[in-house]
Amino acid sequence: MDLQDIDLNLLVVFHALVMERRVSKVADTLGLSQPAVSNALGRLRKLTGDTLFLRTTRGMEPTPFAEQWAEPVAQALALIQGALNQKMAFDPATARRAFTIGMTDIGEIYFLPSLMKSLAAVAPGLKVNTVRNTTVNLRDEMEAGHVDLALGLLPQLKAGFFQRRLFRQRYVCMFRKGHRLDKGRISLAEFSAADHVMVVSAGTGHGKVDELLDRAGVARQVRLTVPHFVALGHILHQTDMVATVPERLAQALVEPFDLAWVTHPARLPEIAINMFWHAKYHKDPANEWLRDRVFSLHVDAG
Repeated sequence: MDLQDIDLNLLVVFHALVMERRVSKVADTLGLSQPAVSNALGRLRKLTGDTLFLRTTRGMEPTPFAEQWAEPVAQALALIQGALNQKMAFDPATARRAFTIGMTDIGEIYFLPSLMKSLAAVAPGLKVNTVRNTTVNLRDEMEAGHVDLALGLLPQLKAGFFQRRLFRQRYVCMFRKGHRLDKGRISLAEFSAADHVMVVSAGTGHGKVDELLDRAGVARQVRLTVPHFVALGHILHQTDMVATVPERLAQALVEPFDLAWVTHPARLPEIAINMFWHAKYHKDPANEWLRDRVFSLHVDAG
């Protein structure tokens, strides 16, 4: 007999009959009708070519063949039940593995320092890799389990993904301390008259801010265009240029580069920064732990 020839539900009935010895009791235990239990026994008898159980005054007594089957069937069902209900534990203190997180360079500047400090304290065996949200196919990579989480403004991740809001933030105007605009509040005219460094962050939500400024007719004297935010602190520290950046990035750069920032004079919408993960890994203990760690460190922070 091949496994493909048998309905595993029949083995559940067989095991229950071995334990209970009465059709009525098995029917109550499994939530079946007595005819359904009798039908299942009939199908098993046909498959095995053995009577399996004999009616006696003591109930349904197993035949020698059934007794031979009883223990391996019970063990097999226990293994299957255990596998179905298994939830692998994740102990961050002893785990040895790497997580991969999709994020922009802003994300690396803002999220990674506190995350890595936290992991060093509670999960020293964990490593983190980052990938650019714009250089990989996040949808496919997250479905395949190659990328565990993605952080940022990612409207393309919808069907098949869960998301959780970390925070909302506004755009601000940033420059070096002592800049002529370093006075707490600036006008749109002063903003337009300044020299600007513009970050062309293609494929990210942050690129939309430049479209909004252009659409609103806000003129800028763009002296420098760069493809990422990494060098922005160095550039602003040594020049009189200004930049339009997310507030959390400004907060992270102020102290290391001796910079300042003010509320943006243009009307720009706030942006939502979310954490995304694929539905396939929603109940994965390691993924759950990482999500909780990121959320606890950064929700409503700043």
